[in-house]
Amino acid sequence: MRAFGKLVADKEDTRQVFEIMNALAGRSIEWGYQRLMDTPQGGIQAYEQVELSDRLQDRQWLAGFAEGTVGAAYRTFIDSRNLSAYGLAEESAKVADTEIEAAHPRAWYARRIRDVHDIWHVLTGYQTDALGEACVVAFSLPQTRSTGFGLIAAGAAVQFMRARTGHPCGRAVLQAWRNGRRAAWLPGEDYVALMAEPLEAARARLRIPRPTLYERVPAGMRNAYAGSQA
Repeated sequence: MRAFGKLVADKEDTRQVFEIMNALAGRSIEWGYQRLMDTPQGGIQAYEQVELSDRLQDRQWLAGFAEGTVGAAYRTFIDSRNLSAYGLAEESAKVADTEIEAAHPRAWYARRIRDVHDIWHVLTGYQTDALGEACVVAFSLPQTRSTGFGLIAAGAAVQFMRARTGHPCGRAVLQAWRNGRRAAWLPGEDYVALMAEPLEAARARLRIPRPTLYERVPAGMRNAYAGSQA
């Protein structure tokens, strides 16, 4: 709860997200890893153990994706915000008792969930403002079954509702959760192959709809939540 309070005060304090996720992970990583192993391609991915942070940090690889693909949209997304896959990895490593960098299959799966966060932004259409982050987290809850995502999403929705902006911010977070329930199971995707798919075709295949309620909130109001420093 202390970490959540710090996150409400400063949405850019990514370390607090990992503090919450580490504290409330429960059995979500074990559940997700086992589900991955039960998918047709999951065993292959677990055997190969591709480190997505390394692949996503490869600028030459990212430069090879044609316009309109998931990879090209991801490239634009991170470049326009000065983000990097290694940046997320560095923040997660700051958590004192985390085992995310351990040489273990389940730790590899945890890193996988961490490293696809910005790809999920691209796939879902949510931006990196406070509301967009809350929506991605809400979408991630049914996908991962992590209680940490639940705390952040619910807490953020409450903060937006307390702010009384007159826009459907809280309902946008709820819609994101529903979209996450209805979408295909994204942790099981082959992300190396996915990056080469046309973005709109990938969204259709994965059953990810447009975030209509989020889009109804003016960009200038997407950081207007109770407790923010903005």
